[in-house]
Amino acid sequence: MEQVKSSSKSVDVESRLTDLCKNALLLDENMVRRAMVLLRESKHLLLANMSTVGTGTPEEVERFWFAFILYSVNRLNAGEEESGESKFTLSHILRATKLNIVDFFKEMPQFLLRVGPILRDLYGSDWESRLEVKEMQANFVHLSLLSKYYKRAFQDFFLTNDASSGKQLVGVSSTGNVPDYYQFGWLLFLALRVHVFSRFKDLVTCTNGLVSVLAILILHVPVSFRNFSIHDSQRFVKKNDERVDLIRSFSNIYNTSEDELRSTLEKANNLIIDILKKKPCLASECNIDILDNIETDGLTIFEDLMEESSLPSSLIILEKDYGDAIQNKGDLDERVFVNDEDSLLGSGSLSGGAMNLSGAKRKFDALSSPTKTIMSPLSPPRTPASPANGNLLGVHSNMAPTPVSTAMTTAKWLRTVISRLPSKPSTELEHFLLSCDKAIISNVINRADIILGAIFPSTALGQKYDAGKLQRTNPMDRIWAEERRMEALKLYYRVMEAMCRAETERLQPSNLNLLLANERFHRCMLACSAELVLATHKTVTLLFPTVLERTGITAFDLSKVIESFIRHEESLPRELRRHLNFLEEKLLESMAWEKGSSLYNSLIVARPALSTEINRLGLLAEPMPSLDEISKHSSVSCRGSPHYLHKLETLQGLNLDIRSPKRVCGDNRSVVENSSFMSPVKDCLSASRNLESKLLSPPLQSAFFSPNRPTRGGETCAETVISVFFSKIVKLAAVRINGLIERLQLAHHVRETVYCLVQQILSQRTALFFNRHIDQIILCSLYGVSKISQLKLTFREIIYNYRKQPHCKPQVFRSVFVDWSAERHIGKTGQEHVDIITFYNEIFIPAIKPLLVELGPARATQKTNKCHDVNSKSDGNSPGSPKLTPFPTLPDISPKKVSRAHNVYVSPLRSSKMDALISSSKSYYACVGESTHAYQSPSKDLIAINNRLNGKKVNSKLNFDDVGLVSDSLVMDSLYLQNGNGSCNSSSNGAVLRSPLTFENHNSRSSSAAPVLTSPIKLEKSV
Repeated sequence: MEQVKSSSKSVDVESRLTDLCKNALLLDENMVRRAMVLLRESKHLLLANMSTVGTGTPEEVERFWFAFILYSVNRLNAGEEESGESKFTLSHILRATKLNIVDFFKEMPQFLLRVGPILRDLYGSDWESRLEVKEMQANFVHLSLLSKYYKRAFQDFFLTNDASSGKQLVGVSSTGNVPDYYQFGWLLFLALRVHVFSRFKDLVTCTNGLVSVLAILILHVPVSFRNFSIHDSQRFVKKNDERVDLIRSFSNIYNTSEDELRSTLEKANNLIIDILKKKPCLASECNIDILDNIETDGLTIFEDLMEESSLPSSLIILEKDYGDAIQNKGDLDERVFVNDEDSLLGSGSLSGGAMNLSGAKRKFDALSSPTKTIMSPLSPPRTPASPANGNLLGVHSNMAPTPVSTAMTTAKWLRTVISRLPSKPSTELEHFLLSCDKAIISNVINRADIILGAIFPSTALGQKYDAGKLQRTNPMDRIWAEERRMEALKLYYRVMEAMCRAETERLQPSNLNLLLANERFHRCMLACSAELVLATHKTVTLLFPTVLERTGITAFDLSKVIESFIRHEESLPRELRRHLNFLEEKLLESMAWEKGSSLYNSLIVARPALSTEINRLGLLAEPMPSLDEISKHSSVSCRGSPHYLHKLETLQGLNLDIRSPKRVCGDNRSVVENSSFMSPVKDCLSASRNLESKLLSPPLQSAFFSPNRPTRGGETCAETVISVFFSKIVKLAAVRINGLIERLQLAHHVRETVYCLVQQILSQRTALFFNRHIDQIILCSLYGVSKISQLKLTFREIIYNYRKQPHCKPQVFRSVFVDWSAERHIGKTGQEHVDIITFYNEIFIPAIKPLLVELGPARATQKTNKCHDVNSKSDGNSPGSPKLTPFPTLPDISPKKVSRAHNVYVSPLRSSKMDALISSSKSYYACVGESTHAYQSPSKDLIAINNRLNGKKVNSKLNFDDVGLVSDSLVMDSLYLQNGNGSCNSSSNGAVLRSPLTFENHNSRSSSAAPVLTSPIKLEKSV
């Protein structure tokens, strides 16, 4: 009977997909057949995972699955040319399946995780790179930010209606509520993206494109629609105190490069000529009122561009040109961003977890990657007011930052500080290199040329496939790659010089030979430099961990230079520091534990008992590829390449012989100094660091030497490295445990027990971390402790509250790696991914049951003492294992209840809500769920809320103009209190919280509406 039902259900699913393909999308037989093949291969996974996609309703899960199948089939068959084949885009798919973009990308990873093996069998091992899901998601995030940026800028310069007659801007577009001028600007910007920017559609380049479009609009939109005065001296720069220099003014306002803006403006003008067939004329030869008081030298005018008679036809031409360009690619239709009411866009944040936009809920969270709006709780505090933290806004420093403006500010640092440096080692760095070995300097230059050429390819080999053929190399791509390569090179030389100087001051007499001859060290430095350049420009096609793949190192390798990079580049903008902090947190939580991580190569030396399991699972890293292999693969060693010629000039200028460097085997090099490598994570909770701290930290060298090499302390380098790494893991776990415990409103002794259990698992059951995420261990530990403590807490409640954490990823509880062959389960073999409850019951509990028994209620009095002892059971605590420690003092960074009488919580401002707060200088919102006479409007609520929490009844009004964004220095003061120097503890004496705060309803079991407040405010609790 069950087989009959299953067969019937399967037939119904196939018929519904066929109907969707033929009737809703009008696909031909070839595309329908391909979709059906993938459905039949994966339908057993669909039926088995109904509860893990979306809300879990069968109808919604089916729509998601159909969308994933159609997107995959369309992208992976893009190279095949067949007559009459249907063409459709992701937008068509989402409209047909009634889904939005945000939900699609949130659920897509689950589909790929399960169907990946099937796609590999059907389409080859490169299916993932051809599918370009990460690139598409990053592109969507960028377009979301850019569309908001464009909308704000447009409203800043132009009226929505004619001020004199009330007439709407020319007309209404086909979307029903978008002015034609506004739509024209966006379509012209999309034409730039398609025809000029090509594959390197980074955020900075696209912002230059939008600013150039704004310049064209100002030169052509009738004066009656202007929302500004050309005589505004604070906004516009005048040339010779007479006429406004429009390009220089825009460069100042938007932190763009004046030269790049002029170049992009010229390209936009050429598109108008080529696509719209408009005839250009020099602005200096035109006598029209639009150009009054504007310096016309170098500007171009199209006399009939914005006339009512020609604008509609121009819109149609631009629409058709863009539609034809994306039709064969299956990309997202970016025209939807011109109307933010389009249901296709959806709501929510995609930036966190997926990418770092500077940053899911974290960056401008990530995409932040891709960095964080609020610094990682593991990051060291920084003072924001200095140029070292990217404060390059000048006269515009009082403007509230946005993700795009922050990216432009960071790019300005790269342009004004780094790009001006020489493209060869300085005299001081040259001295350091030559003092070690004359051959080192030629090796350094040659290695940098090869590695950076592999990261920033400018040849056709670096192009992605399109329609089955390699795209022709775009001239702008070559220029872009050369510029980024040069920026990374200069940053690499600058930081390495600072490191050498610091190491020389530390070691007397200095001995840098072993460090500077280490191949892995230099690759890590080059990768870090390149990643910071990529993070500055926020590229779509070169997302992390691309730099690791192209340099031949692992994430664990990169972690060894992150703190040194931050310490030795004092001018590094705050957003780039956040990006490095984000990367390190990502490394600690999962990447270092993935198969192929060099962590395991050190672990088998530091923890020999784990070598059997590591070898059985095949976790060891492959040997680092040689420079010759990288050069051959990327084809950057051609002597005719521009960067090779630059390298040749550099070497000739130094009067050195050009040698092909042998691959330096860093694993066979060592020093005797006792050492470790520090990190932002390691330092976050320690005593405050003074200016000389970088000279007092342990040597950098030992992080890169042979794992078997002994140190002065008697332990091996591997044991030192693993000990430091494990201490970082423990501190990260402490922060995340604390956040979850406070959200669940559990007692402190529960937090202590969970923390102690996680430490013991890391020390005694380390294999549980292999191929897994740290949050999976924390969630299971919390539930295990709640069971032995007899708490009425379900796994569902734990997951529900975990989903609200800023670092949450659905894959954590939906997909946990298990290897059944090691667990001796009857009827189960091989490796697979299961839900977290299955992992908890089948793997976790059997492995840690003895540890849980030790932490049971009967042992409650021994818990504190236990955390001071080193347990030697099971795998054993070798010198590579950290000592168990009590729960550390942490800053108040998690949601905390601030009123016993009211259901109100306070937490740091989530970056996913930052846009609402910073869209304008007065956009601070208070959304109140409780009905009360005190709350009249957002601008009058903040004092009322404070007084209500403090038990006061005051009817005074709040002067909203006095409210401003709280500075990062105040945020850091409240978030990063030092151990042993006091903490921000709640007491009857009152507490003052000074940071962007968020009030949320965290009581999911309460039916009453709770206040929800989002605003940077100061809460004061009276005595």
